Amino acid sequence: MNRAARNKAGSVVFDKRRTTWNWFYYEAGRRRSKLIGTKQQYPTKAAARRAAEAFHRPPPVPDAGPTVRKVLKAYMKEEMAKRFSTRRAYRSWLRNHILPKWGGRHLLIELQPRAVKRWLDGLTDLTPKSRAHIKGLLGQLWEFAMFAGWVPREVNPMKLVHVEGASKRRKRPRSLTVEEFRKFIDELVSFPVIRVIAIVCGCLGLRISETLALRWSDLDCLRGRLRIERGIVSQHEDDVKTECSERPMPIDPSLLNVLLSWKLQTEFTAQQDYMFASPMKLGRLPVSYPWVWRAFQHAADRAGIPRFGVHALRHSYRSWLDAVGTELAVQQKLMRHADIRTTMSYGDIVTNQESDALAKITAMTLGIVDKQHATARGKA
Repeated sequence: MNRAARNKAGSVVFDKRRTTWNWFYYEAGRRRSKLIGTKQQYPTKAAARRAAEAFHRPPPVPDAGPTVRKVLKAYMKEEMAKRFSTRRAYRSWLRNHILPKWGGRHLLIELQPRAVKRWLDGLTDLTPKSRAHIKGLLGQLWEFAMFAGWVPREVNPMKLVHVEGASKRRKRPRSLTVEEFRKFIDELVSFPVIRVIAIVCGCLGLRISETLALRWSDLDCLRGRLRIERGIVSQHEDDVKTECSERPMPIDPSLLNVLLSWKLQTEFTAQQDYMFASPMKLGRLPVSYPWVWRAFQHAADRAGIPRFGVHALRHSYRSWLDAVGTELAVQQKLMRHADIRTTMSYGDIVTNQESDALAKITAMTLGIVDKQHATARGKA
């Protein structure tokens, strides 16, 4: 070992007078020494040198915590959402956005508010609501890391990230008038299964996933009830969206007749058969959502009305409830929403309710009603 290397590593020297081992080294150009131990502690020079290595060993690097990929892997195994539709959405955001950006060697502590906010703002191809969902998933990763003891239990940094416009709709959902709906279902006469699906969605306001998952065993003809117990997404049967969604729906005799008439037409009528079973799948699965969606678009074109999504029938249902004067608390139960604010965000004015209300207010304000009464009294 040359002199420069020996000065850098230091040297171990035995002091015969004190019978101790000492480590000599250079620091800032000055020669210094440290006591290693006695001859009894370290009988050989090699043992003393091994002990001296602790003096010039660099301090351990503090644990910076787990990587994002490690947390993701454990989260997906232990805490991933159970519903198929939710898992599918989570996997899409992970695969297409979170992992490409943060899934390399990035540590979880690098997911800090400012960095995440700037990254989310750059995802201009996504809606604010989708960016808010991604932020929420990152927050769940932080919560899981705290739960696992990988990071200190403190305020979740994702709570400091604000996504502008997350609660606003980019496109206002459309509600059909009753006249438009009738024109629409008239164009589905040659597609009876699609026509009955549209009628069920329009009369009960069911989600399309719940409608496609209906079985004949869910229909209670004697009590006039329809049980909503499941949903189906991408041909995977799953639970309904919320606990409030899983409740029996009263069914009008007219709608009951429509369903019983359809039962006479379909070849799948066993109790456990799907109401809208697909012949292509030998009844093992219902007709697919994409096929229903395409049929809706073609029927709307033929009816001469603007195209609309399948969920528009649920918005229309709430609008029609308003039009017939249904109390808001009853609307919430019929829509099967857990929060009444969600019910209030659905639907639109599809009748002359606004004009009628304004006419009454104007007449009252300008005294038109009083004048009419006065004229009537004068004639009497």
